[in-house]
Amino acid sequence: MAKVRQDAWSHEDDLLLAETVLRHIREGSTQLNAFEEVGDKLNRTSAACGFRWNAEVRNKYINAIDLAKRQRKELKRKQARQNVKSLDKPTTPVTNTGNQVEYSSELTFDMVLTFLKNLKQDYYASNQSKANMEITLKENQQLKEENARLEKQLKQTEKQLETMQEDYQTFIQIMDRARRMTVLNDERSFTSPSFRMDKNGNLEQLANPSN
Repeated sequence: MAKVRQDAWSHEDDLLLAETVLRHIREGSTQLNAFEEVGDKLNRTSAACGFRWNAEVRNKYINAIDLAKRQRKELKRKQARQNVKSLDKPTTPVTNTGNQVEYSSELTFDMVLTFLKNLKQDYYASNQSKANMEITLKENQQLKEENARLEKQLKQTEKQLETMQEDYQTFIQIMDRARRMTVLNDERSFTSPSFRMDKNGNLEQLANPSN
């Protein structure tokens, strides 16, 4: 089922995100793995968790992050020392022919191989985390630029709307003035009819001189 949760992050969500990321750092894992784990618990995408961590939560745990990184380095040193000690120990002899003792090197080889594999995984995990961080920062920058563009466009639209309103008010005033002038001219052009009495005592209307 697709993760579609879009509600706001609570304080408990941020705390879970921080604790999970710090634990993964201490254990030598990647932040991407931490984001995926938190995403599964909160029904959010790993990208949403990564954006929340970089944009809001990370700056609140700078000291804790440094401490977790030091603990991770100490853990790696301890593991390396243990691996070196294991390499220094002689293996159990399997055959003894005269004065020559042959040892089995299979166990030591496996330990070296495992150690090298862990180093390789740490290297790739570090590069993956760095790439994920770069992608997140790039997306964040793109969002900021898009937000700035939309704000600029909004201001231009508001200015155009204000200009249109002013032009509309001016047009209304011109139309009102024209209407009043037309009414006034009609009133001036209207004259009362004139009458005269003929020789028989009847009234007849005189023609309007303006017609």
